[in-house]
Amino acid sequence: MHRDRRFQELAGTELPILLAPMAGPVGSEIAIAVAEAGGLGALPCALLSPEQIRAELGIIRQRTARPINLNFFCHTPPTPDDAREAAWRKRLAAYYVELGLDPVAPVPNSSRTPFDAGLCEVVEEFRPEVVSFHFGLPEQALVERVKATGAKVLSSATTVDEARWLEDHGCDAIIAQGAEAGGHRGMFLTDNIATQVGTFALVPQVVDAVSVPVIAAGGIGDARGIVAAFALGASAVQIGTAYLFCPEAKVAALHREALRETRSDATAITNVFTGRPARGIVNRIVREVGPISGLAPAFPLAGGALAPLKARSEPAGSGDFISLWSGQAARLGREMPAGELTRRLWAEAQEWMGAA
Repeated sequence: MHRDRRFQELAGTELPILLAPMAGPVGSEIAIAVAEAGGLGALPCALLSPEQIRAELGIIRQRTARPINLNFFCHTPPTPDDAREAAWRKRLAAYYVELGLDPVAPVPNSSRTPFDAGLCEVVEEFRPEVVSFHFGLPEQALVERVKATGAKVLSSATTVDEARWLEDHGCDAIIAQGAEAGGHRGMFLTDNIATQVGTFALVPQVVDAVSVPVIAAGGIGDARGIVAAFALGASAVQIGTAYLFCPEAKVAALHREALRETRSDATAITNVFTGRPARGIVNRIVREVGPISGLAPAFPLAGGALAPLKARSEPAGSGDFISLWSGQAARLGREMPAGELTRRLWAEAQEWMGAA
């Protein structure tokens, strides 16, 4: 049986299962379902304004008293680079022409607000049980304000050095994000994608390097992955792609169909959608422009020029220009409500541990 209850005691959850805070697909409905099932529900805030966060939290607090994790990006906003932006627009121009769009027309602003004093005020107002960050941590004064609310602080590490840095700077638990994970890499001390470590090599090394609980993330889609993570020393697991199959997930029809049909070798780490490396299902734009393009503007500016291509092609049934975020274990996904999936994953993990 799973004996390391440090994360459950830290976060106040019944189960050592976290819903990955996937910006876009995850909202209040799925967060509530996972929390009510005993896991740690999550609300990703990277795409939300403070008013939208308050509205979602209002719904969550009305429907569950269980612990919730608020997740924020904490990247450094990029300095605009006109030459790089022009080169990116030139690289995409042929697609604009193909779709009947003006390749020199203004494009939408592609922004992601990093954690700041205004967002910290929302945390202080609602006092969530857990606050997590991606791309390191915000400035120390903000971390201290968050911790002063009583919230436990988590962040993602993709290397042992990042894990040590996070512990030294106040993290109460660390998410060891392996290269198998879908969505954006949490890397912040390195930008070398070639040296990123797989989950089941990373987890035991992080466990040995830090004293705080470690949460395994990446490639975990069923009970076997959960049990393996525990065997390597993880206190809990964070699951993302498996929850994208749940009806509560806000996943576009094209994305959902791609998840159903994907193969184990059908994903790649790419920067073409946002400017930061992220794992998704390979489609036309990833094949032809990436996976990693030196022309893509810095995060999150690369997405602006892709927005018109997505807006024109997606309604016509094309997934050529949309980000189909997915981890490497999508084939393990099962279509069922999020609460049922959470309970079943834990029940099946207990069966596996009992048989060990």
